[in-house]
Amino acid sequence: MVKLGSPTDFEAAISGGVVAELGLRRILAFERSRWLLEIAGWIRRHHEEFALAITQDVGKTIRESQAEVGRAVDTFSISAEEALRIGGDKIPMDRTLRGAGRWGLTQRFPMGLCGFIAPFNFPLNLSAHKIGPAIAVGNPFILKMPSVASRTTQLLIECLASVGMPSGAWAALMGDRETADVLVTDPRIKLLSFTGSPDVGWAMKSRAGKKSVVLELGGNSAVVVENAVDLDTVASKIALGAFSQAGQSCISVQRILVNASLMAEFVPLLIAHADRLCVGDPLLPTTDVGPLVSEGSARRVENWVNQGVAAGGTVLTGGRRDGAFFSPTLLTDVPFDQPVMAEEVFGPVAVIIPYSEFDEALSIVNESQFGLQVGLFTLDYTQIMTAFETLDVGGVIVGDVPGFRLDHTPYGGIKESGLGREGVRSAIAHMTEEKLLVLNPK
Repeated sequence: MVKLGSPTDFEAAISGGVVAELGLRRILAFERSRWLLEIAGWIRRHHEEFALAITQDVGKTIRESQAEVGRAVDTFSISAEEALRIGGDKIPMDRTLRGAGRWGLTQRFPMGLCGFIAPFNFPLNLSAHKIGPAIAVGNPFILKMPSVASRTTQLLIECLASVGMPSGAWAALMGDRETADVLVTDPRIKLLSFTGSPDVGWAMKSRAGKKSVVLELGGNSAVVVENAVDLDTVASKIALGAFSQAGQSCISVQRILVNASLMAEFVPLLIAHADRLCVGDPLLPTTDVGPLVSEGSARRVENWVNQGVAAGGTVLTGGRRDGAFFSPTLLTDVPFDQPVMAEEVFGPVAVIIPYSEFDEALSIVNESQFGLQVGLFTLDYTQIMTAFETLDVGGVIVGDVPGFRLDHTPYGGIKESGLGREGVRSAIAHMTEEKLLVLNPK
């Protein structure tokens, strides 16, 4: 079992990473790509072990864990491809007279030692989104894993050790917040990438000094149902988008905005799909919704739901807690200032909000302090483009829920949802410095 890292362990990792920086810069791209392909292959061969570890660590259903392992294979494979594509540009210098006869070239270079802090809800793939790009560009890194994910961390350490990267190129540790804070404050670390809660993330940024910071934080993602060919299919997608992962995803559906003309038909369909979800043992392949990461998290969700009801909200289905389990819950008539509406629930709870005009729906979406992703169901091209131009979010997903994500695409938010973007190519841009070369052949 992996033990918590001590201050001495973190210092050794930082010192080793600094020493490894120069050597990693000299590793050729095809070699870094080969490492990443070996990592992807190791995970593929140990797919079931990883899936079981994730479920045992954090309570995700075994099917969700299996899907996460598959995505991690994709993330490392994509990183292997991108390692071969890191290049630069030729800049036309003759746009002014002073540049005539000169050549301008750019190239991206590794930034240096990176500090990564990963969350519990996707302990393997969200770690992969930090590790993969770092290896691709030749940055040493220190990964701080969540303390609840000890089994997953052990397997990941075995995986990385199997590749034969140079000493000091990487370290994966667990540690309490105080000990791991050195990743935030130590100036030898050139980039900090954190995925977690907004309060913690923004506080880290304020203490990070001159290092670059990438933050993937919270959300209370909305989906807008304006019109659709098949409302039952839409209801099925939204139920899964709200209640899979037990709602413990920052792009889980939390606010469901429905055109008032569709409420009478759509809401019963949505309730029916929610009620059909199987809540239970996450190791059973028939289970759709497992427990939250802890009973304390489930109690917090329960309290927020009860507050929303006390303020005038109505429970349409669910609202029941059993230990760390919380039943898929749909609410309506909840005031906008209630935590279950305004904050990130991070549990299997969603609120239905009727609206009259499409512009009203967009305004409601934008009233949130968060701005991660939004789902949009409409058949109107003009509405799609209006939403894309108007919504203050990092991504607009048409014909699906906000939880849709491919691992090679840019991903991140604005406002309280974060700073910068992940997705392999976007992460590589954050982890490298652009350098200019000007040649005067005269």
